[in-house]
Amino acid sequence: MPNMSYCRFENTTKDMQDCLDAIEDGDTRELSRYETSALRRFLVLAEEILDYEPDIKAILKEYESED
Repeated sequence: MPNMSYCRFENTTKDMQDCLDAIEDGDTRELSRYETSALRRFLVLAEEILDYEPDIKAILKEYESED
């Protein structure tokens, strides 16, 4: 099976933006139990992403040097 990482971050960031837009627009009034659980996990992942900020910046720097 081919590695689909070529669009992993692109697709994920679009979905994350959609979630943030829903929060900003107040489109969170009728969330199911499943969705509130996912929103809780979304917040945990956001905190984890911040923990990886130095690693992410290092990766981006590597690619910037290739340009």
